[in-house]
Amino acid sequence: MKKKIFDSIKNELKREFVLEKPKELSFGHYATPVAFSLAKEFRKSPIKIAEELAENFEKNSMFEEVNALKGYLNFKLSDAFLDEYTTWALAHEDEYSKDDNSESILLEFVSANPTGPLHIGHARGAVIGDTLCRLGRHLGYKVDSEYYVNDAGNQIYLLGLSIFLAGQEHILKQKVDWPDEYYRGEYIVDLAKRASADFNEDIFKDKKNIEILSDWGKDMMLQLIGENLKDVGIEFDNFVSEKSLYGKWNESFEKLQKNDKTYEKDGKIWIRSSDFGDEKDRVVVRDDGRATYLAGDIIYHDNKYQRDYDKYINIWGADHHGYIARVKAAINFLGYDEKRLEVILAQMVSLLKGGEPYKMSKRSGNFILMSDVVDEIGKDALRFIFLSKKADTHLEFDVDSLKKQDSTNPIFYINYAHARVNQIFEKSGKKLDDIKDIKLDNLSQSAKNLLFSALLLPEVVEDTFTSRQVQRLSDYLVSLASNLHKFYNENRVVGSENEDKYLKIFAMVALSIKTGLKLMGIEAKNKM
Repeated sequence: MKKKIFDSIKNELKREFVLEKPKELSFGHYATPVAFSLAKEFRKSPIKIAEELAENFEKNSMFEEVNALKGYLNFKLSDAFLDEYTTWALAHEDEYSKDDNSESILLEFVSANPTGPLHIGHARGAVIGDTLCRLGRHLGYKVDSEYYVNDAGNQIYLLGLSIFLAGQEHILKQKVDWPDEYYRGEYIVDLAKRASADFNEDIFKDKKNIEILSDWGKDMMLQLIGENLKDVGIEFDNFVSEKSLYGKWNESFEKLQKNDKTYEKDGKIWIRSSDFGDEKDRVVVRDDGRATYLAGDIIYHDNKYQRDYDKYINIWGADHHGYIARVKAAINFLGYDEKRLEVILAQMVSLLKGGEPYKMSKRSGNFILMSDVVDEIGKDALRFIFLSKKADTHLEFDVDSLKKQDSTNPIFYINYAHARVNQIFEKSGKKLDDIKDIKLDNLSQSAKNLLFSALLLPEVVEDTFTSRQVQRLSDYLVSLASNLHKFYNENRVVGSENEDKYLKIFAMVALSIKTGLKLMGIEAKNKM
């Protein structure tokens, strides 16, 4: 809708301009301050220019009124235009709010170490990433989702060691001297029991088998992580193994050397990341010849850029903030455009239950499992709450509040609005086909405002994706539901002289709620 309005105004103005929303809807649906930028050129006041420009729109049927106010041009949309767009949307549900963008994007998120089940912190980045993926594809972008499997390094060995020792303790009934560093939790014992069944208990009798258990345990954890993600509606296009990429380290290292971005000091190989905004240079090869964690990311991003996407988006935990500069430096040193990489940081999550800190899971050892929270509040509530705030702000919520069946629970409130529309249609004895061609004319201001808010979904979807501010979509849906409930409480619908018009407006509200929730990975409820 906004794009069509923009093009129509541009056709009249024949120049570039900015289209805004007035602070108050009573001023108009859209506004532009273009007159201010023309004041110097025309040597007139913006107020005079705006008054003259307003006359150009007198015959445009898209607008009910175009007026000048303190130098601004304010546009009020006509009933006929709103009706035309509504009729089209209701007849083309699958195309509503879609767009056609050709840009290709590789979106990497979650990428949790495959050493344990997903915890609640991982869940936030997972839901944000999946939602951005849904939004991007809806808008026509070619978006591929990717999970980077950190299966190289000491953490995978520790997983195998932990399973091995748990097997000795719980299967062989031996006394075990546990090291300072190992993975705790009932899931490790469960893995040991599973390993005993898959191999036999002899697997725990020889330390040489730790490597076997490491690879096997990693595969079991990836399977569990995949199941955890699927339970909240998330599936990935690609899984890339860090371990499989290390064979390409020489290729990436040669690029860095060729560009004179490495040097040797204290028996280590360093990258000159301080030349590119990092606080200091970083080690990429240790003095024992082993590549560092940063080297793994360098190889991975070299691999990413070789696949030649237009843009790369990484969603990382907030603790990776200091890592951005060194990775972007490495990308630049490899000969690529580091500006094509965008990093979104997801802040930590604090969970309460009845006002008290949520208990850690015995199965996990020392963190809250995502699966436990899903079991308690359901995937829809979990997805919605993680999309209710900016990714880079701390999120705290009480699971009990998401079980309430009232307006304090936002996902209930939105679903109730959608279900209410269906209920009203049932009460009226009518279906969408009965009212979809009804003309929306002579609308009251409140009815027109409700319809306009319902028709804003396409620009909200675009703005949410391009800004990466996922909470904008959830905020919009809460506001739209509130507008629907308020209008229903203040106006008689079924049996009124405007029944068919109101039903058509309500159908548009329901379509926007259904579409918006679907893009959040949530299915709108028809009955409550």
